[in-house]
Amino acid sequence: MNKTPADILIVDDTPENLRLLSRMLTKQGYNVRKAISGQMALRAVNTAPPNLILLDIMMPQVDGYEVCQQLKNNPQTCEIPIIFLSALDDVIDKVKAFKVGGVDYITKPFHLEEVLIRIQNQLSLQAAEKEVLLLNTQLEMRVQERTKQLEEANAKLLEMALHDSLTGLANRVLFMDRLKQALDYTQVNSEYKFAVMFLDCDRFKVVNDSLGHLVGDELLIAISGRLQKVLKPEDTLARLGGDEFGILQINIQDIDPAVNLANQIFELLSYPFKLLRHEVFINASIGITLGNNNYEKPEYLLRDADTAMYQAKASGKARYHIFTPEMHNSALQLLQLETDLRRAINQQEFIVYYQPIIEFNTGKITGFEALVRWYHPQRGIVSPGLFIPIAEETGLINPLGNLVMREACHQLYKWQQQKITDYPLTMSINLSVRQFAQPNLIEQVDKILTETQVNPQNIKLEITESAIMENTKTADILLKKLRERYIKLCIDDFGTGYSSLSYLHLFPVDTLKIDRSFIWSIDDKSTDLGLVPAIISIAKTMRMNVVAEGIETPIQFKQLKKLKCDFGQGFLFSKPLEAEKITQLLKTNPQWQCSTMNN
Repeated sequence: MNKTPADILIVDDTPENLRLLSRMLTKQGYNVRKAISGQMALRAVNTAPPNLILLDIMMPQVDGYEVCQQLKNNPQTCEIPIIFLSALDDVIDKVKAFKVGGVDYITKPFHLEEVLIRIQNQLSLQAAEKEVLLLNTQLEMRVQERTKQLEEANAKLLEMALHDSLTGLANRVLFMDRLKQALDYTQVNSEYKFAVMFLDCDRFKVVNDSLGHLVGDELLIAISGRLQKVLKPEDTLARLGGDEFGILQINIQDIDPAVNLANQIFELLSYPFKLLRHEVFINASIGITLGNNNYEKPEYLLRDADTAMYQAKASGKARYHIFTPEMHNSALQLLQLETDLRRAINQQEFIVYYQPIIEFNTGKITGFEALVRWYHPQRGIVSPGLFIPIAEETGLINPLGNLVMREACHQLYKWQQQKITDYPLTMSINLSVRQFAQPNLIEQVDKILTETQVNPQNIKLEITESAIMENTKTADILLKKLRERYIKLCIDDFGTGYSSLSYLHLFPVDTLKIDRSFIWSIDDKSTDLGLVPAIISIAKTMRMNVVAEGIETPIQFKQLKKLKCDFGQGFLFSKPLEAEKITQLLKTNPQWQCSTMNN
């Protein structure tokens, strides 16, 4: 009986390649179909799946990698062998081709004989696989051999279940089992001690995001190799996940061996990692806890080491920290504060305060900065320095920021309607990094402007340099959309971050706000005013105005006015106040002048 000829689909956007391959394969008796694009190929395969696909990589719109990925994700087409035909000759391209599911890779310009042989091999392999399936049915009768194979497979699976597939180190499951064994032994011998170390790589995400996951994986393997060099045979090193490692030191007398090991690790990590294509520097933060019979569960040991590691990161990274019970209490308090913060947003426990912004030329209040305050039912006033970082980390800053923006806009509209001043007041509202990155920021702003009926020309959004530099792809679009709504834009804390003139030139910024840390150093003996004159000069050159924050003394006021700073705010003029007190203050029509203040 004659065999049905194999059906082969050729996908290439070069007509000459299609003609050449089609002619050769047709002469060999194959049924040949052609597609000049990835979309056409996907339609052809879904209509009638071929026995084999010859696939080019570099095609417009949908490249070969994407075509292969889609076919492999489809249960109906995932078994079709795909041979890549490409002019790309880089190892990375080949690795990627095999990673997405290719069975072979032929580099252009190709030899027809080679293409033919590889096609025949794959079709033969297909036929062999079908034969294997048939034989497997017969092999079911070989019970003893099958049982032995299953036992071996189970042993291998158990090994895989206890080790990290990338580094070959113990994984979290095995590490926790070793911790449990050490902890159980403390119940037998109360003098027995051990140390648990939690290591997290600093800046690993930067490496991974900038150089790619393949380089990141290569770096993790290299790090694990270095760590193993300083460990004793009885110690356990595990990859707990991502760029986190755990170390168990058993049978020690006190914390000193763990501290010595941490210092050895820092020494090892101080040398660059020479990877296949890159030289990378990395450091780590380490948390240490001493294990003894006071612990009930191994999870608590790892938790405390993790807590100490975060303390090390908070202290400046590239250092170790030893766990103390106070850290756990602090972590519990932060967790409770997070819970309270979620409730506080729902129950509207926040109040917006307003700090006046003074125009130096007139000495009058021209606007305000909106600052949030939290009145906790039990704690009283909670410092923004405590709850704002938690809000940032948990994402609660978005609803909190919207709450502040809505209330501040509403209050400004109310003051405008009351006509307390014969000139328009402005309202400065802070946008955090996370708020600036939220995809629906413009929609939220539009909604608040509509609800409050405030004039957007009197609104000034304060954005940090990091918010712009960490979202450079979207910053230009967002800032232009805000400018289209006549909203003014201010760079907050200028001078403490990137301080890059390039983004100032590119983005529509109206105001620079000098950070208070530069203002505090100004006194009557100041001869060197640091960056302040430079920042003011930059702003003037770029036709921006300048706000100095944190002004507390008449001398600071006088020096800044002499430097032609436009606006200022600080305790010298007024601390942040509730709306009602600000209303009373405005009614007195206050005015500040250097000449009327004590020098």
